[in-house]
Amino acid sequence: MKVIPITPIPASEEGERQGLYISEKKVYPRSVTGLFARWRWAFVWLTQMVFYGLPWLQWGERQAVLFDLGARRFYIFGYVLYPQDFIYLTGLLVISALSLFLFTAVAGRLWCGFACPQTVYTEMFLWIERKVEGERGARMKLDASPMSLEKLVRKAYKHLLWIVLAVWTGFTFVGYFTPIDDLGLAFLQTKMGSWEVFWVFFYGFATYGNAGFMREQVCKYMCPYARFQSAMFDQDTLIVSYDAARGEPRGSRGRKADVQMLGLGSCVDCTLCVQVCPTGIDIRNGLQYECIGCAACVDVCNGVMDKMNYPRGLIRFTTQNALATGQGREGIVRRVLRPRVLIYGSVLVALTAAMMVTLAMRMPLKVDVVRDRAALSRIVSGGKLENVYRLQVMNATEQTQRYRITADGLSGLSVASDPLVEVGPAESRWVAVRLQVDYGAASAGSHPIHFDIATAGGDVHVREKSVFLVPR
Repeated sequence: MKVIPITPIPASEEGERQGLYISEKKVYPRSVTGLFARWRWAFVWLTQMVFYGLPWLQWGERQAVLFDLGARRFYIFGYVLYPQDFIYLTGLLVISALSLFLFTAVAGRLWCGFACPQTVYTEMFLWIERKVEGERGARMKLDASPMSLEKLVRKAYKHLLWIVLAVWTGFTFVGYFTPIDDLGLAFLQTKMGSWEVFWVFFYGFATYGNAGFMREQVCKYMCPYARFQSAMFDQDTLIVSYDAARGEPRGSRGRKADVQMLGLGSCVDCTLCVQVCPTGIDIRNGLQYECIGCAACVDVCNGVMDKMNYPRGLIRFTTQNALATGQGREGIVRRVLRPRVLIYGSVLVALTAAMMVTLAMRMPLKVDVVRDRAALSRIVSGGKLENVYRLQVMNATEQTQRYRITADGLSGLSVASDPLVEVGPAESRWVAVRLQVDYGAASAGSHPIHFDIATAGGDVHVREKSVFLVPR
């Protein structure tokens, strides 16, 4: 066996060694104004008005949106869904995934930059931080300064506001699963259940940690979307891009300087595009997976171009093909309707239409048939052969309903128990049903039969299959 000697690293090179894990510098995003900043805040308001307001919305005498896990019922405005309606959740997830694929193929990471909860809550927490600690320079100076009473008060006040917002977020989240009126009353009386307390503080802690501390680390290292987004990009996908042909060579200059004489491009190398980036990247280095497409760099660069009296669009939403060939807006728009986008769009429209139609035609009655295993088949008085079943009748309306139960499939088959059953609004009820036939009327074995459950008027009708056992 040959022994390979290990050569020690010279002392002169030891300082150049790099550790496996590198501590990254904290990102201090600078505030920015502009078209995309307004759009971003519009989505913050829209998404949070829906999230915080929806649990308080009433529908009749109940909460409009409530996922009652204990009762296994899900109320979504006028619909009452049961676990048996899981197919709708599957359809919703598929539609959401296809929508994400479609938006990504057309315009990159729009979801990440404008509507992702991580982005939305980071914007909210950053707004609080700016109000308490000041703008970018003031925050950096405060963090670098030694501990003082002012620093302690500012930090404590900021974290107090963060915690209040995070706990309120957790409370609202639990309000989708427990009636929020009851939850609020229990909270004020300190009588919340242990699981409710756990989820309020767990979700609040997750919001506090993700939006207050981890921020861009979630987008860069924890979110899987950043890793596979390139599979959905192509040369005609709209992405935030730096026009290097126009901007290079970059360099500082005065407003009235002759750019051609200096041999410079439009980029004044102010680094504002880096300072406003929530993930701390330099968009001038080209497309990077850390870019979430928030377009903060577009807004700030356009502001600089306005001050320098240069045309806007040094950093803009464009495609790689447009940058390479000099296509204008019309050429970009024409390439939007390419095969990939048409396929995603067609499938998305078809699935959405199918789901809406099935929801509109959904039967407001669910029935499960379970055989009574304690008595598979027995002979009763009158020379009858009897099978016993248990039917779970689920009323998916919000009015009390009376249903009539009948059965067919064998000659002389009849319902020996009470054929009428009453089920309350949005309730389910187990009903024992006895079916009888004359002894000897059917051969030994298993015979397929059907249960028919219908309302008194017959407008709602469900047919479920089972078997009738005749012993040898």
